[in-house]
Amino acid sequence: MNKLLIGILLCTIGGAASATPWIVDSKNSNVNFISIKKVNVAEVHHFNSFSGQLDDSGKFALTIDLASVWTNIEIRDIRMKELLFEVGVYPRLVLSSNIDLSKLADIPVGGTSVMDMSAELSMHGKKQIMPITVTIAKLSDNQLLVVSTKPVIVNAANFDLTPGIEKLREVAGLTSISQAVPVSFVLNLTR
Repeated sequence: MNKLLIGILLCTIGGAASATPWIVDSKNSNVNFISIKKVNVAEVHHFNSFSGQLDDSGKFALTIDLASVWTNIEIRDIRMKELLFEVGVYPRLVLSSNIDLSKLADIPVGGTSVMDMSAELSMHGKKQIMPITVTIAKLSDNQLLVVSTKPVIVNAANFDLTPGIEKLREVAGLTSISQAVPVSFVLNLTR
């Protein structure tokens, strides 16, 4: 009888541990994007503040604080926040998706898997479904590394960001700023 109770208790504890959500460790993760100006001048930028979680039902959400944009030039950061992202009205970007947890469970510790998924990107009052390919590495039973296998191309026009890009172009006196923006990420998830 004692062995049965111990077995039930261990199963309960194991089940509770597996129901623990995966949390994005933002200090050991990054989200980058590339802006292209004057036709062929590319610069890499990133966001300093974001959070994310994968829950036990497979729902994943990554929330980016757009006011945390970092371009290495303070006046450009301010202009992007005010003219492009309009953070006073639209402070966040949210990427959400549903993950097949059985495929995640099939990855052995030390192994990797490439997954194609559909994600909803919500930004600037608009939403769009986008295909995303990620490579997932299971570093341990409690740590995943999720990397964009290919950059995600965000088209500014799909999110009503074209007027903001035009304002940035005019203020900076540039001939052009690309509306197609490659985004890449490395997300470290722990539980």
